[in-house]
Amino acid sequence: MNLDQFQAAIERVTGEIGKVIIGQQDAIRQSLVVILTNQHALIEGVPGLAKTLLARTLARVLGCEFNRIQFTPDLMPADITGTNVFNLQRNEFSLIKGPVFTAFLLADEINRAPAKTQSALLQAMQERTVTIDRETHSLSPNFTVFATQNPIESEGTYPLPEAQKDRFMLKIPMTWPQREEELDLARRSLDEHAPEAVLRRGEVRQCLSTADLAELRAALQLVQVSEQLVEYVVEAVRRTRTDDSVLVGAGPRATQALLAGSRAWAALAGRDFVSPDDVRAMASPALEHRLLLRPESELEGVRTGEVLDRILHEVPVPR
Repeated sequence: MNLDQFQAAIERVTGEIGKVIIGQQDAIRQSLVVILTNQHALIEGVPGLAKTLLARTLARVLGCEFNRIQFTPDLMPADITGTNVFNLQRNEFSLIKGPVFTAFLLADEINRAPAKTQSALLQAMQERTVTIDRETHSLSPNFTVFATQNPIESEGTYPLPEAQKDRFMLKIPMTWPQREEELDLARRSLDEHAPEAVLRRGEVRQCLSTADLAELRAALQLVQVSEQLVEYVVEAVRRTRTDDSVLVGAGPRATQALLAGSRAWAALAGRDFVSPDDVRAMASPALEHRLLLRPESELEGVRTGEVLDRILHEVPVPR
């Protein structure tokens, strides 16, 4: 697949997604970046912004199996991975697979469950395998986690472990729609064109097969990344570890995520090379959730996004 074919396939995908998701163009593109790089995403936004609907629509358009877990304080690790149950008829144990055995997994309100349950996803996210009663089971090679969380509600929630946040390639913010977008949504909700109804009736068609998705991912290799740009990304990430406002900076996994995300972002824009603007576009979603600010900086009102902007302006841009 060449880049022209890549672009044509992406246009078909975004066209079908647009039948359900109104606006949220950045969130859609960033979600596609995660899928094209075969990684995972943490989607953050207040209730009602179509976080769940976006994940369901992506699965439908890409022809991938979809499961959803509603995280609650009493959710146990076995509720995610599955368990062995004794079969009286066969006189043997049988595996009852959990919802993690799918291609696209929506972990809804992931910060509602305690760390022990959240960590049940770590092996699946990193290795695409799960271990149940000392037996290791393989997951789909397309296994992708879309986890959601509400940024304004803290009662009854548990902070995500830093090791788990580092497994999410991007943190995708979903914000309020523009006035015209919300007007369009309001009008559509009055008739049969409501987004949920469109998806439920099956009016959103599958655009790609598993083989097509593999070809799209392979096509990213056609996007060139110069040595100077690689050095630019490495220097920007390393600066996060020495900045006076940062307690814990981004690690090498963040460097890989920023490079891969920038390459996919350039491909979505129809270019065969990565520019510094692609790196800046991916810097916040790839790095912000990986940084821990110093307590004194937080008391002074310093924000992680401001620190990243300053670092990117301090690092010399390659010519």
